[in-house]
Amino acid sequence: MKPAVHFLLEYLEQEGVDYIFGIPGGPIMPLYEALYARGRIKPILAKHEEGAAFMADGYARASGRIGVCCTTTGPGATNALTGLAVAYADQIPVLLLTAQVPTHQFGMGAFQESGPETIDLVGLFKPVTKWSAMIPHPARTAASIRAALRLMQSGRPGPVHLNIPLDYISRPLEDEAPVPAPRYRFPGATFDRRAVREAAARLLTARRPVILAGHGVNVSRAWEPLRALAERLRMPVATSFKAKGALPEDHPLSLGVFGHSGSAATREFVLSPETDLLFVVGSALGEVSSCGFDRGLARKKSFLQLDVDAGVIGRNFPVDVGLCGDAAATLVELRYEAERRLKSGWAAAAPFLPPPRVEDPLLPDAPGAGLSPRALLAELRAALPRDAAVFVDNGSIRAWAGVHFPVYRENAFFVNMGMASMGYAVAASIGGKLARPNTPVVALVGDAAFAMNGMEVHAAVEHKVPVIWVVVNNGGHGMIYHGERAQFGGKFRSSVFSRELDVAGIARGLGARAVRVERPGELAQAVRRALDADGPVVIDVLSNLADAPPMGARVRALQQELAAA
Repeated sequence: MKPAVHFLLEYLEQEGVDYIFGIPGGPIMPLYEALYARGRIKPILAKHEEGAAFMADGYARASGRIGVCCTTTGPGATNALTGLAVAYADQIPVLLLTAQVPTHQFGMGAFQESGPETIDLVGLFKPVTKWSAMIPHPARTAASIRAALRLMQSGRPGPVHLNIPLDYISRPLEDEAPVPAPRYRFPGATFDRRAVREAAARLLTARRPVILAGHGVNVSRAWEPLRALAERLRMPVATSFKAKGALPEDHPLSLGVFGHSGSAATREFVLSPETDLLFVVGSALGEVSSCGFDRGLARKKSFLQLDVDAGVIGRNFPVDVGLCGDAAATLVELRYEAERRLKSGWAAAAPFLPPPRVEDPLLPDAPGAGLSPRALLAELRAALPRDAAVFVDNGSIRAWAGVHFPVYRENAFFVNMGMASMGYAVAASIGGKLARPNTPVVALVGDAAFAMNGMEVHAAVEHKVPVIWVVVNNGGHGMIYHGERAQFGGKFRSSVFSRELDVAGIARGLGARAVRVERPGELAQAVRRALDADGPVVIDVLSNLADAPPMGARVRALQQELAAA
């Protein structure tokens, strides 16, 4: 006999889970007792449950395995809601375990009760998870965790929520060994052979084809098949912002980022009427990755779209060939099909290679103290090794990074764009570093984003996780500030701090090493020193709020909607 919670942990151990991120509290304490007794999975104490969910998300993105977080009942669980919504929007397999008051107290007003008769946690999480359920009986613990692990990692990945009543979690059950993972979940490496044949024929006959690689390439770990197909058929590759680096940006076939955070040159090449075929891989073509639903994308002789979710194929743009399946498996089969046709005598069209990449013409940096965003990113890139993992938060620095921070390795650039939640990178970078202890991990965040989850630096201090935070301190919400000016002529300011945050002082108060950077050349030196540190480091970088980020496409989209209202 053993407590039900041990069945849950046995399955997580079998999945290779190393950490559970969370905050303890009454009804979830049996889980912590079991973690202590088993000694295999380490609990990481976050400062807020949203931060715990972001850490689990960052761990999953960086490792390719599932991320796990836990909370107590009541507000502990509701605090994690945004973190699960981010994972759901970006297709990240995160398991949230929440506690519950004893079932015999449902409807009685138990402390922090969140059962079906009050604030229904299971119902609350249903819109932002692939599956949200309460374990219905102690004997169903193992079956419930198998269902969760199967659903979160099959098809379109995503988060799952399991709610565990206190009177179930410690109930002794008959001992049994966990079912091996291949017996209850299976890889979805599927593809449509008919569609592959038609797509290969169109790819071989196109004069100027372009691949637009989206986040689905990351989810499927399809980087090598993408590169192999592009190189074999000599097709240039643009990426969505979330997929930045899916083809290294110093590769001769790389066009860089297409979309709101991309360059004008990339946008012109992809949208050009001379581009006769567009092959979209793993992108639903939402507003950000389609340049505000630009109809120029649809004006192609051939439009191909590959996605694991048939529901997004053709949703925003009509397609000529829809390929429903796993990105990696389908790209591999496409290359094989192209090879078969070439060997049988097909004459492929002469490819039109992209011209050398040219930087967009830039306005001069705004006068003022501190580092311009371009100078900041140039120094950061020069100081970091090519394989460094960078978590980028939302705000003006994100828009700058799309164009001015080249990425040279796949799965080395992480940003949440499905929800665009600020404060994400502050915490997710901790999970990312725990997933990749031998890789430098940097969080590039604004001061407003740091204000939202900066207390998680203390979690890194306590657990000795050597993340480097580069905080762009410009005195407020830079992107909102420039949006206000562009849309409303600057007649009001709702986004600027009246008192600048002392980010370095806050970091020192949390126990981290901290340094203030105010002049060009200082950031690169600070980053190089931080790379040799054995603990977390926060670099507070003075920047100029007047430097407007490249956000014209987003502003134009908002203005069009306001004009139509």
